[in-house]
Formats: sequence, C-alpha cells, structure tokens
Amino acid sequence: MISVNDFKTGLTIEVDNGIWQVMEFQHVKPGKGAAFVRSKLRNLRSGAVQEKTFRAGEKVAKAHIENRKMQYLYASGDVHVFMDNESYEQIELPETNIEYELKYLTENMEVHVMTFGTETLGVELPKNVTLEVAETEPGIKGDTSSGGTKSATLETGLSVQVPFFINQGDKLIINTTEGSYVSRA
Repeated sequence: MISVNDFKTGLTIEVDNGIWQVMEFQHVKPGKGAAFVRSKLRNLRSGAVQEKTFRAGEKVAKAHIENRKMQYLYASGDVHVFMDNESYEQIELPETNIEYELKYLTENMEVHVMTFGTETLGVELPKNVTLEVAETEPGIKGDTSSGGTKSATLETGLSVQVPFFINQGDKLIINTTEGSYVSRA
C-alpha cells in the first residue's frame, strides 16, 4: 500500500479493479476543510484518462508492473508482434492496446512492454524517437529556424509542426509525450 501523498508521475496503482498510471497530481490544502490530492490517471488496460480525487493520507495499492525490453518486429493485420531480446520469445498485441504508440513505432525499434502478472498491458515508448519526414512542403530560401512552422507527415503517418527549413527525407527527433518536434537527428 502507498499513500496518495507519495504520488509521483508515472507511478502505477490499483484502484476500482483497474490498473492506473499517474499522469498528473496536485496536493490541495483549502483554507476550510481537509486536504486532498487531485490526480489525472490513465487506465493501462483501456487507455482511458480519468480525473480522480483522493483524501490526503488515503492508501491505495501499488501495482507491480514489469517492464521487459522488447523489439517491435512487424504488423500482421491488426496484431503487432514484439520479440524479447534475451529469450527470443514473441508476443502479439492487438492494435487497440497500442493505438497511441503506433504513431511512433518503426520496425526493429526497442521499447519496454509492460506486463502485470501474466497480462500484457501495453508499450512504454522512449522519451524521444527518431523518425523520417515522408512528406512536407519544400523549404524556401530565406526561411529561418525561428520564422514559423509548417506541417510535416512522418514515416509512421504522424503529423507534426516543424520549422520551415525541414525537408522531405530529413530525420527528426520527436517527443513522444507531446507529439512535438524537438530537433533534427
């Protein structure tokens, strides 16, 4: 058991027969009444995000999630295959479990697959990934890095706003939590 006063971003807990990951939290001490913790939780089974309020000092069960380093191999219909780098065991995940992560996954990419007991919950992406620009308007001479942005479609189908000097075929570093351009690779 863990106190809600000890919440940290990324912590996994068991609440209401679900496995939740803490995305945001805020300790609130109103002038009148008892203190409480306002949190934003993501269900690791369904991907749903929910806001929940806990009384200060309330105890919740900590979910012991195991992260296994695996390599993304390929997609077969709406099933995606991952391989354990040590045992070469392969697992299949349905597309519905990793819809958000698919925007950042490329073949042979190493990721962490989250498991709870024998249940596979999903994929944890690295903070930044390198993706190639598949389509964007060509850069025009005189455009500067601080001038503005244009839309670019990446190799995975993700669309991001990039500076004007980015061209088709460039490799970019993309932040996976915000889905935003960081820099050229």
